[in-house]
Amino acid sequence: MWCRGFLQQTVRHFSSRQAGVIFDVDGVLVRGSAVIPAAQRAFRKLLDSNNNFLFPTVFVTNAGSCQRHHKAQQLSHLLDVQITPEQVVLSHSPLQMMKSFHDKCVLVSGQGPVTHIANTLGFQRVMTMEQLSEHHPLLDMVDHSRNPTLPSSPPQSLPQIQAIILFGEPVRWETNLQLLIDVLLTNGRPECGYDTQLSPQLPVLACNTDLLWMAEAPSPRFGHGMFLLCLESVYRKLTGRELEYKALLGKPSLVTYQYAEQVLQQQNCNRRLNTIYAVGDNLMTDIYGANLYNRYLGQRHAAVTTTTRLVARGMGSEVMAEEEPMSAIQCHSILVCTGVYNPRFPLPSDQNSSIMETAFHGHRDLVPEPDLMEPSYMVEDVEAAVDLLLQQEGSDL
Repeated sequence: MWCRGFLQQTVRHFSSRQAGVIFDVDGVLVRGSAVIPAAQRAFRKLLDSNNNFLFPTVFVTNAGSCQRHHKAQQLSHLLDVQITPEQVVLSHSPLQMMKSFHDKCVLVSGQGPVTHIANTLGFQRVMTMEQLSEHHPLLDMVDHSRNPTLPSSPPQSLPQIQAIILFGEPVRWETNLQLLIDVLLTNGRPECGYDTQLSPQLPVLACNTDLLWMAEAPSPRFGHGMFLLCLESVYRKLTGRELEYKALLGKPSLVTYQYAEQVLQQQNCNRRLNTIYAVGDNLMTDIYGANLYNRYLGQRHAAVTTTTRLVARGMGSEVMAEEEPMSAIQCHSILVCTGVYNPRFPLPSDQNSSIMETAFHGHRDLVPEPDLMEPSYMVEDVEAAVDLLLQQEGSDL
């Protein structure tokens, strides 16, 4: 088992640890394919003489177009640190816990090996956008240079689509927007005509709500949240109703931080962690999510002797919190200035509504609460974040 294998060499370091670390990736450790120099310096401080992590460490990214082992290999190469797949949490990782959907016919949207990713997560009946388009060539008509050639005989009918999984931004937005609307307004049978009054709506599970993310370009790039914004706008325009999500996954969702804490506890061989430090560059995802989780932890410990069911405020789709008796006491958010956040612009506050409107780029279902976008600490880069962590937890070293 992983805890007896990978952790066999490190458990003696973690056995007395009271803290765990969550690192964002893009804008904190790398920008595109280029490593941020401070990241390599930071990890030299975070490892002992045997190259073991001083603290349980997990890398939580809203990327979702790859497998965990590929991301672990990429980070290991860039940072010159041995990182295992078990230390990586992608935006879609919590989907493996949603077993009620695993036997349904799901349509998946995104980039990369989406079928293989879905199968790895437990989904058994997967249909891609390409398969849907090939089977129904008349649906995708935006690019006239790709006008379809009709088959000589009617194609065999496809099974009814029972749910939609949005892994990440697609390459051809127009095709995905068109086909997703076709599926939503026909209850999973796009060969039929629209019914704009369909109820209930087909379940939609969306991973990664980032409106923006930081690559090599001088300014942030459109993320999957921008694609979701387009899909929501089209759906609302055609139906007069808001698109509903069965679940929103990836940061800043509560379930993603719960999942990440479980991974940290596994590294610690299920020994309790008192404090989690979450390092990120995006107010809307990393900071909002860490602060939301900190609020939940406070509520959870305040209600530990009751049977109160805790629901995270700030997310439009209700995600019930699992009862974890060994959950951490607090989660500190650390904002770095090497990614999406620009230190030239002030943090949002209740006193400045114009700044609040400008700064809040979160998903539609996030409640714009200024206190959730105020980091526990703000530092220059990830090296400074590690220095802060070592200073705070120095008594344990």
